[in-house]
Amino acid sequence: MRYGKPTTGPRGFTLIEILIVVIILGILAGIILPQFTNATESSKTSSVQSTAQTLRGAVQLYYYQHNDTLPPADQFWTLMMTQTDANGNAYAAGTSISGPYGPYMQSIPLNALNAASTVIDANIGPGSSVASVCGWEYDYRAGVGTGVVHGTGADNLTVIP
Repeated sequence: MRYGKPTTGPRGFTLIEILIVVIILGILAGIILPQFTNATESSKTSSVQSTAQTLRGAVQLYYYQHNDTLPPADQFWTLMMTQTDANGNAYAAGTSISGPYGPYMQSIPLNALNAASTVIDANIGPGSSVASVCGWEYDYRAGVGTGVVHGTGADNLTVIP
């Protein structure tokens, strides 16, 4: 036998109701998360393309200012980041003598897909034994290339235009 008024307070969720909500949220997360992964990879590829375009512009400016000469692949970052004269002679930072051209880059950019900054000649190609991870492929070809710079993919074989 009950004594007093029956309680009519707020009723909580049942275990079944909570489980159904959790299952629905899990299904929605399973649908949406792969799309975020694709967006991340796409944004990294876009970043590599943008950086490669910046590098192409810097190489073209160097080419025009240095008597139609491309910077050699083995000295690429040195010549892109220091002041030079028209013959491509680099000047040491902090000296009283400075070249009239450059620097063309303020820092060495990393490839967003493989976190590498190595530059290799397109003649060698990415994935070669010269560099285990190559960030940028540069069409130097002993000075007669186009000077075009491309990024490389995370697999070190794919060339990103």
